[in-house]
Order: sequence, then structure tokens, then C-alpha cells
Amino acid sequence: MPIPHLLVHDKKDNVGVVVVEGLTANTEMLCVVTEDNSDFNLVSKSDVPIGHKIALTDLKEGDTIIKYGEDIGKMVGPAEKGGHVHTQNLKTKRW
Repeated sequence: MPIPHLLVHDKKDNVGVVVVEGLTANTEMLCVVTEDNSDFNLVSKSDVPIGHKIALTDLKEGDTIIKYGEDIGKMVGPAEKGGHVHTQNLKTKRW
């Protein structure tokens, strides 16, 4: 199997994590769901650093973000499907 670009931990997740260096906009990514080893393709909308998140669906301000099957925060700005999700548009709900 080819090396994945994005890992999704749980089928409930709405973001995945970039696992390759130098991911650029318009890359057709191989995305693997580690829960069951299934895979799908998704096109990146921007350059995204390794370890950062990418939206699996269109996300809007106020949406809850699920990673590892858990609530990790809420969107404070939008991200389109394939878009970069990080501190510019995602904040923890703790503060």
C-alpha cells in the first residue's frame, strides 16, 4: 500500500492529521482511517505542515471538532473540505 498523507483515527472524526513533510495545495491525498484501516482520497486546499489538521468536511464557525473520536475544540473560523485546521480557526473549549 502507498504511504498515506493523512491519518484519521476514528470514523467519527471530522479532521485528519498530515503525516508527510511538504504537503502542498492541490495534492490528492491518500487518507487512512486507523480504526479499521479503510482509506479514501481527499484533495488538500493549501500547503499544510506535518502534524497539522485538515478538514474532512466543510466546517463553519461554532462547529465542534472531533479527533481521536473526542471533542478537541470548536471552530472560530471556517475551513472548507481539504482545508487547513489549526490555531487560526480552531480553539479549545477550555478557555
